[in-house]
Amino acid sequence: MLEIVIAGGWVMVPIILCSVVAVAIILERLWTLKPNRVVPRDLSRQVWEWVSSNQLNHQHIQDLRANSPLGQVLAAGLASRQQDRTIMKEAVEDTGRHVVHELERYLNTLGSIAAVTPLLGLLGTVTGMIRTFSALTTGGAGDPAALAGGISEALITTAAGLMVAIPALIAYRYLRGRVDGLVVQMEKEAIAMVEALQRKQFVDTLGRSRPQA
Repeated sequence: MLEIVIAGGWVMVPIILCSVVAVAIILERLWTLKPNRVVPRDLSRQVWEWVSSNQLNHQHIQDLRANSPLGQVLAAGLASRQQDRTIMKEAVEDTGRHVVHELERYLNTLGSIAAVTPLLGLLGTVTGMIRTFSALTTGGAGDPAALAGGISEALITTAAGLMVAIPALIAYRYLRGRVDGLVVQMEKEAIAMVEALQRKQFVDTLGRSRPQA
């Protein structure tokens, strides 16, 4: 393996670095974007129990904010539950934008690696062919070793670039799709919470305004 890397020339160094970074990003994002970590299954039910039993307090909101990305979005809405519906939705949407930004962290880097590594492989191909033609110019076709060195450099760097780019592109598309799916789930949960809070406030207001018998 080391002989192959050496034969690939200096272009192999950035390709290998890109592969290490890509693997690190993929593993970190797979762990971070686990559905149970982003959208805990029973979190909305727990929040509604606090609201319906009038047990919701500041500490609950703080714990919710530290719980998960979905918790951050729900906490923003609950913190503004006494405000107008428009203000509550703006708070949820603003927090949601920050949460989505965090969920997409490093994905642009992964996409850049998927785009750059084939170009690095192409650069290795060019340098390898330059080396081959330089050997032809100086020594003619009588030195097969010099010619083989340039050709092997061209082929190795091309293959290495594609071997890094293809898995990186697949992982990028997969992780991007996972983020989109999680965002849709969080939007549904947040909208349901806002609607439920508005109905509860309406019922409470109606109950207080109803004359006593």
